[in-house]
Amino acid sequence: MRCHEIDYDIIGHSMQMVEIELDPAETVIAEAGAMNYMEDGISYEAKMGDGSDVNQGFMSKLFSAGKRMITGESLFMTHFTNQGMGKKRVAFAAPFPGSIVPINMATIGEEITCQKDSFLCAALGTKIDIAFNRKLGSGFFGGEGFILEHLQGDGMAFLHAGGTVIEKELNGETLRLDTGCLVAFTAGIDYDIERVKGLRSMFFGGEGLFMATLRGHGKVWVQSLPFSRLADRILEHAPKAGGSRQGEGSVLGGIGDMIGGD
Repeated sequence: MRCHEIDYDIIGHSMQMVEIELDPAETVIAEAGAMNYMEDGISYEAKMGDGSDVNQGFMSKLFSAGKRMITGESLFMTHFTNQGMGKKRVAFAAPFPGSIVPINMATIGEEITCQKDSFLCAALGTKIDIAFNRKLGSGFFGGEGFILEHLQGDGMAFLHAGGTVIEKELNGETLRLDTGCLVAFTAGIDYDIERVKGLRSMFFGGEGLFMATLRGHGKVWVQSLPFSRLADRILEHAPKAGGSRQGEGSVLGGIGDMIGGD
């Protein structure tokens, strides 16, 4: 199935959303709960599967949905269709601050592998599947377990990443990065996990015991602030979770906590 041809506009800077423009009968698929707003004339329906194979039977849809549940995603995907007469718009936003990466799948070989939480939405016809990383090191120490998401299609797909996103082009080179900072990579890139060399670096370097290593020819997208790193920092300084104030609000901050029951 060929993907629907959708137009889009990225809105915002540090906390972006993507506004999709749909012609009559065009459809965009998205993760459950990603929709921000939609214009009158657009209808939505939760379906089991991405709709890329119109001849797919119930058992095949159930199996595909079961694989999605393994990744921690919703059993269903939401399909937004323009049922009106003119162009209509629907917008999607991710649940944490970051950047939205628009990818024209037709220009990168019609496939991409990404972290399981980075997919936001795509044109109908995009096949969304999971990819088991069979390398033992990657599976146990890659941050994402054995599972990454694999997208196939010739239309637009949109990924979300934390903080700032940089696109790197590899031409036979090797790129090493923090395992949580990887967003996605194209076909032709070999992904593996390597242990940090040297006991001192492993235990006192502050970068963890393992790093993601990517080699080959293709594109790699890197994020500056993985959500897991942001969440750890918030929990570390949250008073209710055992953290401590960093001086915000001085004495008045403490008084406010007592008044508010904190």
